[in-house]
Amino acid sequence: MADDLYAALGVSRTATPDEIRAAYKKLARKHHPDVNPGDAKAEDRFKKISAAYEVLNDPDKRKNYDEFGEEALQSGFDPERARSYRQWREARQAGGRPFEQEAFSFDLEDLLAGFGGFRGGVRDAAMRGADLRAVVELDFEQAIRGTEIELSESGPEPRSIKVRIPAGADDGSILRIEGKGAPGARGGPPGDLIIETRVRPHPLLERDGLDLSLKLPVRVDEAFLGAQVEVPTLDGTIKLRIPPRSGPGSRLRVRGKGVERGGKRGDLYVVLDLQWPDRETAEFADAVKRAAEDYQNPVRKGMRL
Repeated sequence: MADDLYAALGVSRTATPDEIRAAYKKLARKHHPDVNPGDAKAEDRFKKISAAYEVLNDPDKRKNYDEFGEEALQSGFDPERARSYRQWREARQAGGRPFEQEAFSFDLEDLLAGFGGFRGGVRDAAMRGADLRAVVELDFEQAIRGTEIELSESGPEPRSIKVRIPAGADDGSILRIEGKGAPGARGGPPGDLIIETRVRPHPLLERDGLDLSLKLPVRVDEAFLGAQVEVPTLDGTIKLRIPPRSGPGSRLRVRGKGVERGGKRGDLYVVLDLQWPDRETAEFADAVKRAAEDYQNPVRKGMRL
């Protein structure tokens, strides 16, 4: 993470979210360990790319990184405190009076404690603990299949909690775990733990709700004559029949191979991606030219703006 995150994705600091997402998908597809089984360094490259995307894809994390650099990547980093400290330091360096209230934060309970004991008032009332929030980064398959994570809380009395992320979690899903937030005061109940999931894109699969789509490279003969091909799915490889005369971009539906969530399961849509031969030969060029004789009607007939 010491390297510049923008450089890791090959984008500028003014890159849009779409440009960052497109750059990540391109690099993830190229450097994924499954695509480079013989390259020992592929996994390290993939981890650096994923780590950079994890920050730059999150608007808040990206903002903090742009403002504070590598300091913002440290665990427990508080941008408000860092900003207040910077203001205080700049004021001292300038010889002026440091910011006072802006440089400190007050706890309501500590503030009330300074006024002595209230009977039947605020201090005697039970108070529910605050809700704690956490953002959890998941790989695509972890979100689809479900996973167990362990969260650690820093502080004078650190604790950790194991949380089960249910299968089918999506980017931005909210999971509330009752009673796992901050402890209550004066006998009050604890707050809740609220988890928001962020899902890293998959190098091959796209998700739309419960449905998945996969772009499948096919040869010219497979698309024109029809064929039976192998297709990878999250449940393993399946056989798929390509109908004859299938055009580029044709969508073939595979029922029940999408995301399962809440007792429902989506479908997998296989999108045909026509691939030309790797080498150019006179025989193939002649065959393509002869194919022009088989078009009985103009393919662009009636096209007008």
